[in-house]
Amino acid sequence: MSKTRVDMIRERIEKELNPVQLQIIDESHLHAGHSGHGGAGHFKVEVVSELFNEQPLIKRHRMVYAAVNDLMQTEIHALSINATTPAEADK
Repeated sequence: MSKTRVDMIRERIEKELNPVQLQIIDESHLHAGHSGHGGAGHFKVEVVSELFNEQPLIKRHRMVYAAVNDLMQTEIHALSINATTPAEADK
């Protein structure tokens, strides 16, 4: 059985960011007919990780992008990121 794009994203984020919570939503169907993506998908990622403690938002996003870097432009066309610490997620 081949891995889905969501599985590939999950595997990389779990390995690199050790999240306490992770939700990946495939929103590709909302962009049907959108040209220029070459078949790659649109995803929303909500990740909660201790590694985000004391990191500014831009650094958190860079950490997520670094985790899935090899999938960008081949499997991922667009990525919406919500990256929070456990303390922020509890609010």
